[in-house]
Amino acid sequence: MQTRELNGQDAEAYYELRLEALLTNPDAFITTYEQEKQKPNPIETTVERLDSDLSKTFGLFSEEKLGGIVTLMKETHPKFSHKGMIVAMYVTPSFRRNGGAQLLLQELINSARALDLEQLQLSVVTENTPAKRLYEKVGFHSYGVEQKAIKLPKRYLDEEHMALFLQK
Repeated sequence: MQTRELNGQDAEAYYELRLEALLTNPDAFITTYEQEKQKPNPIETTVERLDSDLSKTFGLFSEEKLGGIVTLMKETHPKFSHKGMIVAMYVTPSFRRNGGAQLLLQELINSARALDLEQLQLSVVTENTPAKRLYEKVGFHSYGVEQKAIKLPKRYLDEEHMALFLQK
């Protein structure tokens, strides 16, 4: 498996994997599958997002097939410019449990260091134990739980907030 930063040429593969993620793990994402499908010009929007200077999206590949994604959002306010937020992490089931997710996160962490970021943050649904274990394995630590962070039609989900301090 290999990782690399995605760009506009990867938009279709990214969009298809994002739709899969929203169907497969709907509780892990704020956006719903239905909302994503209703967006006008989704491929063009995805091209713009992948080519943006405000974020970097990384992909996990096996034999040219995209099987994992994660995005680093750089904070833009000068007082927060030392931080980045990890969002939209997803690895397709056939790519799981072989170190690929950790490889993908390490690529993002290396990129964050190259950008002179000092801290990475993320939020994960507290029920998502495999994801929490992965984040802890690469060095993230919990700094709080937001109760009822996400409201679904019949229940709420809590989110755990985690941070990784990068050494300078």
